[in-house]
Amino acid sequence: MRKTVYLPNAKFSKKAHVSTLSQYKDMYQESIDNPCEFWGNIAKQFHWETPISADKFFSYNFDITKGPIFIKWLEGATTNICYNLLDRNIRNGHGDKIAFYWEGNDPEDYSRLTYRKLLKEVCRFANVLKTRGVTKGDRVAIYMPMILEVVVAMLACCRIGAVHSLVFAGFSSESLGERMFDCKCKVLVTADGAWRGTKLIRLKELCDAGMERCKSLGHEVETCIVVEHLLRLNAAQGCPSNGTEPHTNGDTAKVKMLEGRDVWWHEEMEDAPSSCYPVWMDAEDPLFMLYTSGSTGKPKGVLHTTAGYLLYAATTFKYVFDYRPGDVYWCTADVGWITGHTYVVYGPLACGATSVVFEGTPFHPDNDRYWQVVDKYKVTQFYTAPTAIRALMKFGDEPVQRHSLHTLKVLGSVGEPINPEAWLWYYTRVGHENCSIADTFWQTETGGHVITPLPGCTPMKPGSATFPFFGVLPALLDESGQEVRGPGEGYLVFRRPWPGIMRTLFGNHDRFETTYFSRFPGYYCTGDGARRDEDGYLWVTGRVDDMLNISGHLLSTAEVESVLVEHPLVAEAAVVSRPHPVKGECLYCFVTPNDGVAFASKLSDELKFRVREKIGPFATPEVIQHAPGLPKTRSGKIMRRVLRKIALNDRDIGDISTLADETIVEALFQNRPSDAQS
Repeated sequence: MRKTVYLPNAKFSKKAHVSTLSQYKDMYQESIDNPCEFWGNIAKQFHWETPISADKFFSYNFDITKGPIFIKWLEGATTNICYNLLDRNIRNGHGDKIAFYWEGNDPEDYSRLTYRKLLKEVCRFANVLKTRGVTKGDRVAIYMPMILEVVVAMLACCRIGAVHSLVFAGFSSESLGERMFDCKCKVLVTADGAWRGTKLIRLKELCDAGMERCKSLGHEVETCIVVEHLLRLNAAQGCPSNGTEPHTNGDTAKVKMLEGRDVWWHEEMEDAPSSCYPVWMDAEDPLFMLYTSGSTGKPKGVLHTTAGYLLYAATTFKYVFDYRPGDVYWCTADVGWITGHTYVVYGPLACGATSVVFEGTPFHPDNDRYWQVVDKYKVTQFYTAPTAIRALMKFGDEPVQRHSLHTLKVLGSVGEPINPEAWLWYYTRVGHENCSIADTFWQTETGGHVITPLPGCTPMKPGSATFPFFGVLPALLDESGQEVRGPGEGYLVFRRPWPGIMRTLFGNHDRFETTYFSRFPGYYCTGDGARRDEDGYLWVTGRVDDMLNISGHLLSTAEVESVLVEHPLVAEAAVVSRPHPVKGECLYCFVTPNDGVAFASKLSDELKFRVREKIGPFATPEVIQHAPGLPKTRSGKIMRRVLRKIALNDRDIGDISTLADETIVEALFQNRPSDAQS
């Protein structure tokens, strides 16, 4: 019989930062009862150019009925995150310590960077940005592969007080252009291209189209700085392994550079000074913005600020991964997502950690690539997504068993709730039942982990994110806003802010208040549902609004629907999610063509292509079904719960008496395509 609770490794627990559940409870209660003292003690390890004021340490309003929503931590204190991540660690004797091991797409491509070398590169690029007119508060867009220059670019922005806006390099040129327009970026930093497995991605071409899109909307990017990544690979090895397309000089020669706008990274860096005095930032000055999908279809520019984010990134990294000197930590996330911000760059560097930055995929050149990298660098903490775990499970145990993995101590999960089967495979096959699993729940908006086990003390239940992190006060609410106490299910909300929570949406505070605080005044609403079991464990059940989580990428149904209806032959479209064995969720689309237009495979293919081009490959619909009509109420509202049942081929559809035309439901069941197996 399968166990329901798994205890941390006793030997590991003895040395852990938090080694017992009672210790966690005491620390947690202190963080709730005395937040200023709790976070103030943590803040002492960092450098403050202007000291922290006790009377301005923490203030907020979560109740929209009592005035504007605001959150402030350490107001009036000044610091610089880049200084705390690099200069402070070097002053503490860690200059020659490896900050990052870089592992390229091809196993023969690898390098490393010490804290001292990283600081010099960051200062040089900060000076490059300054010569290009970037000053405090300006936005810099970054659209890059997982190479060390992306970390340099992020920290260079921090050095001079610029606000970086990373866009995942899997997004389409149109998505990139719209995000650059929204943030009005002055500079774009990218690379000529990158290999993703055996696929060549010409990033500069995508950026060219993105800058044109941005210009057409009314904003022109002044400078585009391009890293010669492909050319560097040419020089290093001539061509990649595994018989893939050669890295020829022609790859880079094809890169079009617009005179006066486009410049090469290496040429700009050549004469740039290697020292740059940091710009001291107020605690609540903007640090970065990161776009996340909105339920209206327009992405939201989530804005994080300086001091609170630094405290929270460092503290969650230290405790959730139980990081100690000598450990080697690896988060597989791309820096284009919040996980890459907090747990590839800011959190690890704030703790003086040694990390792995990985450009490749889990499957190239073979399905054991992750495990090969773990053994190569003797990784102690490994952090990845359930999507990757499920994909690797398909290949069985043999690829894992080729490798020792004996250095692993903590296994993390991020991006979506992990199903118990994947959890158990991770625990038994990868961790050999010796590693704690940190099943972390958090969002772009939260800045860091908010519900998570601590690996030395929390008894684990497969699929449960367990308990709140320090300073986090969750609650479950029913539809009417009444709190669900004890065991039960409801909307997952938070009563008060922690230091790392977002402060606003860039340029749109009204939308910030409406999106997160209007549904339940007095609470931050996550948009997720959760249940609490009889032991107080929290189980996140997924989105309760019109959002999907595809391979850890949050996407709004409205965003996809707007792309579908742009097609001249489409009259109407509706999109729902359906469970997927690997991705977690996938897109199931219902499309109504214009009168007289036949629904054919050609139209379906064109629509899938449009979604790929407009949003990105990860958003490609799994199924597009012909819908002669959509199930609507008499007021014209689409009944999406019925569409979700049809996507699952589940005829237990409940009450449909409010539909204007009940016959459309059977017609849609009959129209389910052959590739729509439930």
